[in-house]
Amino acid sequence: MAGNDWINSYLEAILDVGPGLDNPKSSLLLRERGRFSPTRYFIEEVITGFDETDLYRSWVRASATKSPQERNTRLENMCWRVWNLARQKKQLEGEEAQRMAKRHLEREKGRREAIADMSEDLSEGEKGDVVSELSAHGESNRGRMRRISSVDVMETWASQQKEKKLYLVLISLHGLIRGENMELGRDSDTGGQVKYVVELARALGTMPGVYRVDLLTRQVAAPDVDWSYGEPTEMLTPRNSDGFTDDMGESSGAYIVRIPCGPRDKYIEKELLWPHIPEFVDGALNHILQMSKVLGEQIGGGQPVWPAAIHGHYADAGDSAALLSGALNVPMLLTGHSLGRDKLEQLLKQGRMSKDEINSTYKIMRRIEGEEISLDASEIVITSTKQEIEEQWRLYDGFDPILERKLRARIKRNVSCFGRFMPRMVVIPPGMEFHHIVPHDGDMDGETEGNEDNSSSPDPPIWPEIMRFFTNPRKPMILALARPDPKKNITTLVKAFGECRPLRELANLTLIMGNRDSIDEMSSTNASVLLTIIKLIDKYDMYGQVAYPKHHKQSDVPDIYRLAAKTKGVFINPAFIEPFGLTLIEAAAYGLPIVATKNGGPVDIHRVLDNGLLVDPHNQQSIADALLKLVADKQLWAKCRQNGLKNIHLFSWPEHCKNYLSRIASCRTRHPQWQRNDDENESSDSDSQGDSLRDIQDLSLNLKLSLDGEKNEDSAILDSALDSEETSDDRKSKLENAVLTWSKGVLGETNKAGNTEKADQNSMVSKFLALRKRKHIFVIAVDSDTSTELLEYIQKVFEAARTARASGSVGFILSTALTISEIQTLLLSGGLSATDFDAFICNSGSEIYYPSSSSGGRSEFPFVVDSDYHLHIEYRWDGEWLRKTLVRWAASIVDKKGKTEEQIVTEDEQRSTSYCYAFNVKNPELVPPVKELRKLLRIQALRCHVIYCQNGTKLHAIPVLASRSQALRYLYVRWGVELSNMVVFVGEYGDTDYVGLIGGVHKTIIFKGVCSSASALLHSSITYPLEDVVPVDSPNIVQTTEQCSSNDIRVSLGKLGVLKA
Repeated sequence: MAGNDWINSYLEAILDVGPGLDNPKSSLLLRERGRFSPTRYFIEEVITGFDETDLYRSWVRASATKSPQERNTRLENMCWRVWNLARQKKQLEGEEAQRMAKRHLEREKGRREAIADMSEDLSEGEKGDVVSELSAHGESNRGRMRRISSVDVMETWASQQKEKKLYLVLISLHGLIRGENMELGRDSDTGGQVKYVVELARALGTMPGVYRVDLLTRQVAAPDVDWSYGEPTEMLTPRNSDGFTDDMGESSGAYIVRIPCGPRDKYIEKELLWPHIPEFVDGALNHILQMSKVLGEQIGGGQPVWPAAIHGHYADAGDSAALLSGALNVPMLLTGHSLGRDKLEQLLKQGRMSKDEINSTYKIMRRIEGEEISLDASEIVITSTKQEIEEQWRLYDGFDPILERKLRARIKRNVSCFGRFMPRMVVIPPGMEFHHIVPHDGDMDGETEGNEDNSSSPDPPIWPEIMRFFTNPRKPMILALARPDPKKNITTLVKAFGECRPLRELANLTLIMGNRDSIDEMSSTNASVLLTIIKLIDKYDMYGQVAYPKHHKQSDVPDIYRLAAKTKGVFINPAFIEPFGLTLIEAAAYGLPIVATKNGGPVDIHRVLDNGLLVDPHNQQSIADALLKLVADKQLWAKCRQNGLKNIHLFSWPEHCKNYLSRIASCRTRHPQWQRNDDENESSDSDSQGDSLRDIQDLSLNLKLSLDGEKNEDSAILDSALDSEETSDDRKSKLENAVLTWSKGVLGETNKAGNTEKADQNSMVSKFLALRKRKHIFVIAVDSDTSTELLEYIQKVFEAARTARASGSVGFILSTALTISEIQTLLLSGGLSATDFDAFICNSGSEIYYPSSSSGGRSEFPFVVDSDYHLHIEYRWDGEWLRKTLVRWAASIVDKKGKTEEQIVTEDEQRSTSYCYAFNVKNPELVPPVKELRKLLRIQALRCHVIYCQNGTKLHAIPVLASRSQALRYLYVRWGVELSNMVVFVGEYGDTDYVGLIGGVHKTIIFKGVCSSASALLHSSITYPLEDVVPVDSPNIVQTTEQCSSNDIRVSLGKLGVLKA
């Protein structure tokens, strides 16, 4: 809250306004009905915990007004505003209480249902780790790698890792990122996170077993930023660390790789980056694929070296990492840094902004959904403190600490989790560079004498800037380093110092509160805090005892710590809540004991370092007593200093990276798996189809023939094998037998069997080669209300591209929620052939089929399924338990008509497959929005992608890594189909996954007016506007006229530079 002095003046002004509030002549603004007292109301309801800086500005203007009448009018208006603000605050608090109560009930219900499904009684082991087994960082000591306590141990560990050659990818999307001379504090997006990710990448690049680290960020070539942010690649120069980084073997080090996305010549804040994430993902995917091939030539024996993990930092990068992880089928890690739900809670508590205003300003709902998506895909979430887990991550639908402990216990005991998955939360404190730090052992007198003898070592320039404030600069220095923000609680520290006479006699106080040229140029909140501090210094007459320099450089900070240590001083962090407390570690590295808030990260730091005292930040006397105790008791001071220096290596970058890499090693290895070498088939026409055929045969018919549209006895055997939930080996054996049985039934006992199968496979190889050599790929993803309309738009696209289609320069992909059987019916009704398309993305992106040229008999269903894609998307997919939960949910959705109830959602077994559970919706207006269904499943730790499709009449549940947009990225990874050569055709609206098809490096043509009926029905319930997801001003997106004729489509293709209009 702003400083209290102006509040006191403001209250006095209210009392001096004039007539009493009950006087009939007083203003109606002040009277209100009854005996309303704005003064009392302000004191009781507003002052505590309320930020009213706008009122402060009004008060400044009122104070400057010379006319008493005008001044009184302004004060009356202010008083009325206070009353309204207080009333609004109480209303928001009531709504917040109701929302939290509802959330608590939903969480408890979901937890009960999940535990009920896990039918075994919980043993003692499933109740979580007991307190005695928890280490300082909140992790179980059992099975944990031993901490590095010496260089010898580190060298031993390093020699064990040298055989590994890992490729790691980090993503930090927003802000200005470069390796040297970081512009920290330039804006709110370029802060501590930027420094952390750069130093993490640099440190990982020097670790044994790590071959390459790529830190991906956005390329910025704007005129208002330095040219270096527009460089595509920047190598991070390694720093010596603990004496062993010079022997890192073949490591190629760490790099910043900048990916173009969004406006090319504009630096934009993170809130405006959301629509450009798909474009960033496509660019990052291209880089990773190219780098994997390069590393394959260097260290992989010619096979691609895939990332061991992709690590997203913050919500935007987490969303990006989730898409990349799904496209590449590699493990994902997440670090939240700052969480949206926590910020939303804090802003709502302040009562200054409504939820809609918060969302409009911070895009907070899009950010929260990005964090939920990240939780769905992450294997590990790395946090700095236990407080972040217990008080922040637990606010999310996708994480429940209680359920997570139960699931973890079941995993340890090799007991089924019944399709439930929860990311593993681990605490790894940020690292620091300590090799350049030399703690001072001398006091001020000793050092001063030394400096007199050695004039070649002058004092750092920041020292005289600080010491000029003090009457006696040799007294111990109490150092606080924080911006003048109300949350940092600096005013309480100044009061504690000012009111404790013994402390003032023994020590000086130094406040490093950022940089300023003029108080008038500071933000109103920061200016208010600084003015309050200056007034407190005057009030307690602390001139000569408190320093608050106007300027300092980032490079001055180590010298400031050294000065405090030389004077045998103390470092203090009195913040109300401190998420981590990196400054506490920095201070300990220079030999400073600490006094810190007991709320948040400092608790974990103190538990490890044991180098100071924790205090209640609200208790002024407690702060003064702790400081006095450390300053006065020299033995305690020396002990705390020694403890900090002894244990500080636990927060070094090598220790952080060693723990980090051990966590990555615990992840299940995942990467794209297929034996066919794509590079060989980029080939010339001279490549032998027989060689390619042998590649396919080596996959044991991985691309299997499917007849799921025909329900006969043999195909039922195949379906049974596909739906089996047995082990992969058993399933493979059954599948091969089922395919053999089915193929015998299809081909009969004729001599043509082998020739037909060979012809199909040869056709498949030709189709894949043709797919890769197309100049453009047209993806028809129009979600029409009827099949007739869809067929009409297919034919219009074909007509628009008639010449290019005839020449073979353009290929076609149909992307839809239809099943492959429904697609076959659609094609037959329109006189089209399966070979008119290169691929079919069906069941909302859960399956990919390719056409086959087989004909005759039951082979009139000419498709082959890409089962490699199934392996690609099966992460966290345990369909049967998800299906049971959805069936239970569907039974609860009923339409009450008098005494009868009609079930609205019913299971559609005919359209369901092993990777897509389908449900019929009788009345789309009566079902919960898709966001509510996602919440319900996340609360129960069920990870999937749920979609309302076909104008809300169908519901699909597919693997969390699957979608129609991700299927296009898979085709790029699998077959090298360039995303930039794709043109996606969509309606103005569509299924609930429709927005994912619009952004990216591909081009998009929107058919105006098509599927507009889905607008109100399916998309009105989203928590954020469409412009927060879709780059509406992108040059890659064009819209046709409402006629949407083939000529309109041709004109749109001309605008995109694809075909001549």
